[in-house]
Amino acid sequence: VQLQASGGGLVQAGGSVRLSCTASGNIFTIDAMGWYRRPPGKQRELVARISSGGSTNYADSVKGRFTISRDNTKNTVYLQMSNLKPEDTAVYYCNADRVVTRPFARPADYWGQGTQVTVSS
Repeated sequence: VQLQASGGGLVQAGGSVRLSCTASGNIFTIDAMGWYRRPPGKQRELVARISSGGSTNYADSVKGRFTISRDNTKNTVYLQMSNLKPEDTAVYYCNADRVVTRPFARPADYWGQGTQVTVSS
């Protein structure tokens, strides 16, 4: 199973960016999918997470500005980021939680390679 993220880049404060991440390989089911980020000099933190049923949760710092969604038919998760701030600058990582590759197989977690988002003031 591989996760491929895309959509990062340089954006001005107040702008918007949309990240995408697609899981590929032998996939039977995926539980939750999410986005994490590692700001410069800081630890990785949860940004947003969405369950297989569509329930979402967000970090307080992004509520009202970021929206997570997923397309289960494409094993893809999206992160629409709006009203970006310089403090949103980070490497963003996608995550697929409890991926099952075949019936009765043990679930495992997978991570994407990370995509840089830089917000200039």
